[in-house]
Formats: sequence, C-alpha cells, structure tokens
Amino acid sequence: MKIENIADLQVLVHTARGGTLTAAAHALGMTPAAASATLKRLENQLGSRLFERSTRAMRLTTQGQILLDYANRAFELLAEGEAMVTADRGALIGTVRLAAPSDLARNTLLPWLSEFLAAHPGLQLALSVGDRPLDVTRDEVDVALRYGTLADSRLIARPLAQTQPVLCAAPAYLQRCGVPATPQELLKHNCIAFDRSGRPHRLWRFAQKGQWTEVRTKGDRSVDDASLAREWAVAGVGIVLKSELDVRQDLASGSLLRLLPEWDTEPYPLHALLPSARFVPLRVRALVDYLALKFDGLLHHAS
Repeated sequence: MKIENIADLQVLVHTARGGTLTAAAHALGMTPAAASATLKRLENQLGSRLFERSTRAMRLTTQGQILLDYANRAFELLAEGEAMVTADRGALIGTVRLAAPSDLARNTLLPWLSEFLAAHPGLQLALSVGDRPLDVTRDEVDVALRYGTLADSRLIARPLAQTQPVLCAAPAYLQRCGVPATPQELLKHNCIAFDRSGRPHRLWRFAQKGQWTEVRTKGDRSVDDASLAREWAVAGVGIVLKSELDVRQDLASGSLLRLLPEWDTEPYPLHALLPSARFVPLRVRALVDYLALKFDGLLHHAS
C-alpha cells in the first residue's frame, strides 16, 4: 500500500474540483502550505506527478485523472457504508446540498423543505438558489432541480413534474397594451425574457391542432433570474412565458391573467438530477422521494 493515509486523497479531490491548492485548503479547513505538503507527499508515495502546476491553476495529469476517478469511487463507497450503518438508528443525518430554480424555491419549495427538516431533525440543508445551471459534480451538489430537456447524459435524472409554460400578463398591462389574440400578435408586445441554459429565451413555440408556430419575441428587458421576470410581469411591465408551477399563485389571485389558453406550449419537465448512479445517500433519496410526492399531490390538486 503506497498511500499511507487515505484522507490525503481529499486534497487531490478538492484541488481537482476547485482548480487550485488554495481552494482545496479552504474546503478542507487547512492552510495552503499544508495542502501543498500533502499533495507532494502523495506524489512521492506514488512516484507520479498528479498535477501540472501553473501560476493560475492546477491541471490533472493522466495519472492524476486515473487516481481521482478511483478516489471518488472510494469515498462514495465509504459514504455508502456510513449511511448503511447510521440507517440502523432509524434517523437521517448529515447535510443535503440542494440546488433549485429561483421562483420554484421561493414559491413552492420553502414550506416543503421546512416540513421535511422538521420531520428529520438530524438533517441540515444547504440550499443554492439560482437559474444558472450548476455542474452537479463540480459544485458539490447532492441533487439539483432543473427544468427543461436534459443534455448531460452522465447524470441520473428522476422526473418530478411534467409542466407546460403559461403565457400571462398583469391586468394593468393588458388594459394599456391590449390582449394578444394569436401568437403572432406577440410581436407587437413587450415580452420579458429570462435565461435558459445561459441565454435569454426569446423563441416561443405554440401549437394548435398539432401545428406548431414559432415567434421570436422582443422586449426591453431580459434577466438571468426567472423570479424577477415574473415580478416584472406582475408589475405590469410586459408578457412572460413561465412554468405553471411558478405562476399558479399569481393566476389564482388575479395578479396575472392567462393568455392564449387555446394554444399549447412546449412541455417543460422538472427533474431531480443526481451525480451518481452508483450511490445515492439515504438522506438524498429521502428528500427526492418526498419532493416527488409533494409535486404529484400539487399537480393532481391543480387538475
């Protein structure tokens, strides 16, 4: 056994994740000098250079990438063993790191998460809220909730809700600017865009009797936070195309009115994304199961 202390592999994992020894040291609660010494010790024990050093970042060598893959698997197996042991106590413990879209978190998830934590007092929640897609593996997220079509086949996706975007606007805006009767009339309106996959979503698609039509909308503002797009719409700024989960309360209260109800929009599914198929901690699996039940109940109640 050349590696004398398996905990030293954490420096390898966190240096690869953060790109620098300083980032690894910060994540592990040690000094950069100690992290550097640990990495040098690993390399000396193995007789291989694990990183190519530069003034800006650390880049894995081929040998470093091989060891990193096995180290991640080793730590997953240790975590699985820990979870199996602690499961015998009948309680969930540890931290669940959850990433979620802004509007969904504020309007739907907050009371659910409080309820879940109250039922499992041994758990802690680290919630990351935002509409920029996170790298589930690199950003240390246990589970990410994400709308839309999934592009990363390495991730494990569990469907949570099959939704469709709703076209809507505030009564004040419609009184001032009129009500569009067809998708093409949206070209005359101020349409609010928010980012999908890192760019403003302006190409809106509608269907009637199986025939699809596309409208490249225009407007005086776009935003990378979808909750602000909804707030602008409520304030009477313009028209927005949002998930029905995000605007259901505004539609119920009359703050927003649904437009073109006879037209269908593209499906906009919500998934829970997990970084590994080999192991999902019990605490993470419990949260995903809980959210799946809550979304199922919410959509069945709405229908």
